[in-house]
Amino acid sequence: MKIATWNINGVKARLDTVLTWLEQARPDIACLQEIKSIDENFPREAFEALGYNVETHGQKGFNGVAILSRLPFDEVNRGLPGADDDVQARFIEGVFSTEAGALRVVSLYLPNGNPVDSEKFPYKLSWMERLEAWARERLALEEPLVLAGDYNVIPMPEDCHDPAVWAGDALFRPESRTAFRRLANAGFTDALRSTTEAPEIYTFWDYQAGAWQKNNGIRIDHLMLSPEAANRLGGVTVDSHVRAWEKPSDHVPVVAEMAF
Repeated sequence: MKIATWNINGVKARLDTVLTWLEQARPDIACLQEIKSIDENFPREAFEALGYNVETHGQKGFNGVAILSRLPFDEVNRGLPGADDDVQARFIEGVFSTEAGALRVVSLYLPNGNPVDSEKFPYKLSWMERLEAWARERLALEEPLVLAGDYNVIPMPEDCHDPAVWAGDALFRPESRTAFRRLANAGFTDALRSTTEAPEIYTFWDYQAGAWQKNNGIRIDHLMLSPEAANRLGGVTVDSHVRAWEKPSDHVPVVAEMAF
């Protein structure tokens, strides 16, 4: 089974690109972020035509997450618990039945947090605290769980082209990286880093200053696996070639091969 994550940076602008990638890569479950669409306007028919079941948690103009699955959904949960007044659409969980039992997959889009001297950085950190609390509760179920998404966190210096450039940025601030490590310390495995320590593996290249052409990238899109999911991990690929397509997202897909 292939489980993928991809921040598509707007489903309206990127529909043809996403459909082409789905036809080529054929993931069983694809978690999308920044769909930038309300649920009613999401072009679900185009994905259904490729054999996917579609669930979204949308928002007009920005944010928004979705899960596309060849498996039927047994359960869908929208919104990260812990703050009833948080209206930003950043979290959707799907539950699926497999021959090995239940599988839980989350598509999540963490806050960027910049500028750090604004209310956006505390919101990012509080969101990460809520995610950790929720994830620890889910771990108690002892089921395969995949937390897939754009974390807006550069975990280690080797996950960016030049750490000095990112010093002080919310994506690389010690508080953000510490919160990411707490999730790992709770029992989650960074799928890609469990398979390779190679440098210069990136998932995001800015549109500005020739970042893609210079390979000035960062790794902020992650698949974090519960122990039960990590035991079924076969490998991870980053489809960086998609960044060179016409009208690309500034992110690329990350795909995990899972033994389900």
